[in-house]
Amino acid sequence: MADRNPKDSMKSTWRTQARSEWTLFHWFFEVLNIHPEKLDTEVPVFQKEDPIPYVPDWSMHRWVLSHAIIPILLHHAYVLWTGHNLSPIAAFFLYSLSFNAIGIHELHVLRRLGHIHGFLDGDKHPRDGVPDVGVAKVVRSLVSTATARPMFSVMLAYRTSQPPSSINLPWLVLEMGLYGIILDFWFYWYHRLMHDVTFLWKYHRTHHLTKHPNPLLTLYADLEQEFFDIAGIPLMTYFSMKAMGMPMGFYEWWICHQYVVYAELAGHSGLRVHASPPNVFTFVLRWFNAELVIEDHDMHHRKGWKSSYNYGKQTRLWDRIFGTCCDRVESVPQNIDYENTSVMHFY
Repeated sequence: MADRNPKDSMKSTWRTQARSEWTLFHWFFEVLNIHPEKLDTEVPVFQKEDPIPYVPDWSMHRWVLSHAIIPILLHHAYVLWTGHNLSPIAAFFLYSLSFNAIGIHELHVLRRLGHIHGFLDGDKHPRDGVPDVGVAKVVRSLVSTATARPMFSVMLAYRTSQPPSSINLPWLVLEMGLYGIILDFWFYWYHRLMHDVTFLWKYHRTHHLTKHPNPLLTLYADLEQEFFDIAGIPLMTYFSMKAMGMPMGFYEWWICHQYVVYAELAGHSGLRVHASPPNVFTFVLRWFNAELVIEDHDMHHRKGWKSSYNYGKQTRLWDRIFGTCCDRVESVPQNIDYENTSVMHFY
């Protein structure tokens, strides 16, 4: 169905071809070492009924916050040293570089965990690689995301009169929890309409050419979808929270962004672990069986096409409310091994 058009091919053979045939786009992945798997390292394969390791929420909060705070601390040190704040342009470069560095590091950690724990549905199909026909497209999507989101944050929220010490910690905790839930409301309906409305589906179908995605394919899509994924949904969330009376200062928004990006990459990793996107309200979501796990979005890709389910990408709250949840296969209660925990490593 999907491979009739050569442009729809998900065949990925370029990593084993002669490097003399590579372009700068191919070398982009090699130089940054962001391949989703190592060619010379075996990936373990498990059966559907085998126990699946549990990833504690605290380990993911620790990972996101410890990385998100690094540019803020560097920024704060600069203010203490010079006595004045960074200019908007300097702030953009600092946080854009940090955005890229954190994303690259997460890709490295996810790959390492993949070689330890394997991948969902691994007994049936390996993970899709970056397709031969889409190498340049994937690079452009990654660069666009890492540039546009910090740029919009600086343009809308950065104030030279507000140094990092101006962070409002009580508001930050609330904003960290609500940001993912509100963002997911907008994403849920945008995503569901992209599936349900025929003239919108043509912009989303490219993203669904991968049935077993890897983190590099998080934004593998047509330009129209990329715009809303990169800028539209985060901006709608930001203005929604401002309208609700929340400060949403630059530094708070930066940390909220880091939680979202973490979930986007991990959610497309297909890692065979039981892990929910970190959120301060995850314990509440669990009361209503509305927390998302990695398998939920993996099932959205694996089993869904134009008609689908599991539209949320930060929570399963809106899928639960609007009746679009799908049963899990490997992350079922009897499979989860709470004794064999896995944590997000720093290296």
